[in-house]
Amino acid sequence: MVDELGVAVVGFGWMGRVHTQAYARLPHHYPDLPLRPRLVTVAEEVPGRAEEAAERFGFASATRDWREVAADPRVRAVSVTAPNFLHREIGVVMAEAGKHLWIEKPVGLTAADARAVADAVAAAGVQGTVGFNYRNAPAVEAARDLIAAGEIGTVTHVRIRLFSDYAAHPDSALTWRYERARGGSGVLGDLASHGADLARFLLGDIASLTADTAIFVPERARPAGATAGHALASGGAPGPVENEDYVSCLLRFASGARGVLEACRVSVGEQNNYGFEVHGTRGAVFWDFRRMNELGVSRGTTYQDQPVSTVYVGPGAGEFAAFQPGAANAMGYDDLKVIEACRFVRSVAEGIPYGTTLADAVRSAAVLDAMTKSAERGTWVTLEACCRG
Repeated sequence: MVDELGVAVVGFGWMGRVHTQAYARLPHHYPDLPLRPRLVTVAEEVPGRAEEAAERFGFASATRDWREVAADPRVRAVSVTAPNFLHREIGVVMAEAGKHLWIEKPVGLTAADARAVADAVAAAGVQGTVGFNYRNAPAVEAARDLIAAGEIGTVTHVRIRLFSDYAAHPDSALTWRYERARGGSGVLGDLASHGADLARFLLGDIASLTADTAIFVPERARPAGATAGHALASGGAPGPVENEDYVSCLLRFASGARGVLEACRVSVGEQNNYGFEVHGTRGAVFWDFRRMNELGVSRGTTYQDQPVSTVYVGPGAGEFAAFQPGAANAMGYDDLKVIEACRFVRSVAEGIPYGTTLADAVRSAAVLDAMTKSAERGTWVTLEACCRG
């Protein structure tokens, strides 16, 4: 008989729903997991939202106070999908209460926030997983293996892009995402955090960087009430956007490779245009999130005019076999969170970390802090040794 793992979700916007559905799908894709999640409680401060989530998804109870989750003996593991400014407080309290933690990136507003949660998790002896979902794509894992095997030679340079239009509308509501105190570093924490993680995942440690940032939509309308997602708020009193719409960054890796990381939340005409291009001395590998199950691969010995082949990843890549029986059968975004949930639950069951950890969150956050510092000073910034390795 499979043991149950009592889980809770704190914060029930879109990402809270994604976590909840990932827990529910685990038995379908990973029937051999030694633990099966049971939805115990959901916490959300917006009136009525927790109760609605409980009724729709089958949580045993609902609350508006996340502190009740920390005190609930039925709960052994917690998903933290609340706004960024709450990550540190909730994460530390949950860890100190002995709860295993699946927390969304960027884990607070700064590297100090992420480190505080990481330290609390380590001190409590619980497991901690972080929501860097794009590294879970089987094609991304295949690309990493290909690079590590030397299939494209020595890596020379990489370009990582994360362009979206979710904040492009001038009537987008002035939510917490656009405030420095609650949303942190804007598009850096939202999108560039994924880019920093992908850079490290694929190429190893970042030694130094220089960055430039900009705000292109300086004012937005204040919402009249509670919002979810990226709602519009035309007609509300205007307020200033305090954090970044755009970042571009030059990277120097410890390996000697060079990189470009660019992210923007106001790119009209771009819908989740996320991906990378890694070039080496004998070839290259390309990935586009919108064609998530494909890789463009160039390898050989012709160098000049060397062709690029499209490779459809299949059951031999990452966790693909848990979802589809053969190559070119598509996987989607939510499947990446199911993989993340599986690795989290397996970590809890075996007491060994699988997938992304709080240490990865600290290192990504250190890169974001360095970007912010570089943009303010107009200089190259060296990452501290403690934030690498």
